[in-house]
Amino acid sequence: MRRLFFTICFCLPLIVCCGNGTDTLSSAQIFSLEEREGVEQRIVMPPLPQKASFAGEEVPLQYFDVRESLLRELTTITHWHGSLMYIMQLAGRYRGIVEKVLEEEGLHPDFFYLCVAESSLQPATSPAGAKGYWQFLASTAKEFGLEISSQVDERFNWEKSTRAACKYLKKAYEKYGTWTLAAASYNIGMANIDDRIGYQNIRNYYDMQLPLETARYLFRAIAFKTIMNNPRAYGFYLKKSDIFKPIELKEVFVDYSIANWSDFAAKHNTNFKMIKMFNEWIRSNHLDNKYKKRYKVLVPAEDARSMQ
Repeated sequence: MRRLFFTICFCLPLIVCCGNGTDTLSSAQIFSLEEREGVEQRIVMPPLPQKASFAGEEVPLQYFDVRESLLRELTTITHWHGSLMYIMQLAGRYRGIVEKVLEEEGLHPDFFYLCVAESSLQPATSPAGAKGYWQFLASTAKEFGLEISSQVDERFNWEKSTRAACKYLKKAYEKYGTWTLAAASYNIGMANIDDRIGYQNIRNYYDMQLPLETARYLFRAIAFKTIMNNPRAYGFYLKKSDIFKPIELKEVFVDYSIANWSDFAAKHNTNFKMIKMFNEWIRSNHLDNKYKKRYKVLVPAEDARSMQ
């Protein structure tokens, strides 16, 4: 293979340059041909903000490593064209739900962008088995009060999973004293942060050596915040009509068994698709509910679907 590669590389210029006069391409002609056949695009570095903060804590952009880390995430995310457009559309529908819980729990609204970084505001499942909007592992979810079974998985419940995330973050803040390090622990776990504090003798996210995923984690949330608060500066032009609107929903409380969720949906003048869309925590077509637990089911108003 090496000999073949050498032969091709050595002989091809001779073929181009040593043909007769009518067949020879000048360097200007070759350049012009490459221009026409190449990918036409203009890629530029996204702007780095002069100042940035997360949860009221300033990002120390005076340090080159911090600037470069944020610029990396800004560059990556600005090139998720379709995905980021969809995230910004979803934010119109779900930001209010998350920020309401954050406010009630006493957390800064910036933690909404941590949710964006975790799941892109979608009912995701990671290769490691973390699930839901806040990407809880099953053990941590149960520790913070979420129900998980074959029929119910509250990691996919917007309100309950956000409250569970708030409980975790407040516990971590009490331990570490900064929201940035609390956020880092959400990615890697408090035990790992404890170990690194122990042998690095540092309690600052921006100074701590961390695994790559965690080192990038908070910067990704900050980048989402930066772009989503000023999308046109990063090349994203969404009209108000492009953003998904919140859906008018009514609350139906269920403390009994559901033999078939489709029948339940029909009684409320909708279908299972709509019930599932706003209650992803429903993981089966029925609910045994042996212990008569009270569940809140969000049901679209009768005209909600056609009014959007």
